[in-house]
Amino acid sequence: MPIASRFLAFDTSTEHLSVAVQNGEQLLAHSGAGGAQASTTLLPLIQQLMADAGLKLADLDAIVFGRGPGSFTGLRTACSVAQGLAFGANVPLLPVDTLLAVAEEARHAFGARQVVAVLDARMDQLYAARYDFDAAGPLGDGGEGGDGEPLLLSPEALEVPAGWSLAGNAFSAYGPRLAPATARHEVLPTATAMLRLAPALLAAGRIVPAAQAWPLYVRDKVAQTTEERAAIKAAAAAAVTPPATA
Repeated sequence: MPIASRFLAFDTSTEHLSVAVQNGEQLLAHSGAGGAQASTTLLPLIQQLMADAGLKLADLDAIVFGRGPGSFTGLRTACSVAQGLAFGANVPLLPVDTLLAVAEEARHAFGARQVVAVLDARMDQLYAARYDFDAAGPLGDGGEGGDGEPLLLSPEALEVPAGWSLAGNAFSAYGPRLAPATARHEVLPTATAMLRLAPALLAAGRIVPAAQAWPLYVRDKVAQTTEERAAIKAAAAAAVTPPATA
C-alpha cells in the first residue's frame, strides 16, 4: 500500500495563520497574520497553495487541522473550513492538538525531547500539556510523564519537571511567573509541524469523518461575540463551495 503523502494542513488557533500543502516530497507553506483576518484569508491561501502544488482537494489523503486549544474564533474557523472542505471533496480529517504541534515544532527546531507546551489562554491563564518524545514515540503522548492531556491553569500553577523544556508563546506575557526550565523556546503551532505529525496520526487511527470536526476548547464558553459570530458565518459560508484548484 502506498504511503499517504498528500496533505493539506492549517492552523488558526493563535494570532498567526499557518497553512501548508504536501505533495510527496514537495512542501509548500505560508504563515502570516491570523486572528480576525483568518476567516477571510484562509480559503484563498488554501486555493493558491493547492494550485501551486498541482493538487485538487479530492487528491488529498487527508486534511489536517489544528483543533485547539486556542482562540475560540480561530478554532471555530479552522473546524468550519475543515468540515466544509472534507464534506465537499469526501476527504478524511486529521485533527491535531495545537499543544502537540507546539511540542513538535520545539522538537524539530531545537531538538527538545521532553517538552511542556504552553499557549497564552488570555485572562491570566495558560493552556499547557506535557510531551515526552523519548518515552512515547513520535506523538510524544501516552508515555511516562508525557500524557498530552491539555490543562488550563495560572502561570504560577504550571509545573515543569527537571530537565524538561518549555515551548510556546506565553513568555512575553508571563515569563517571570513561569517555573524554571532547561530551555525556553518561543514557537507556535504550525501547519508544517502538523504535516510531520500526520503519518504517526494516521498510523494511530486518528482519522475522523467530516461530521466530527470538533474543536478542543478546554475552557468552556457559552456566549459568542459579534465578531466571532461574523467570522464563523463567513468561514462556514465560504467552505460550502470548495475552492477550485488546478
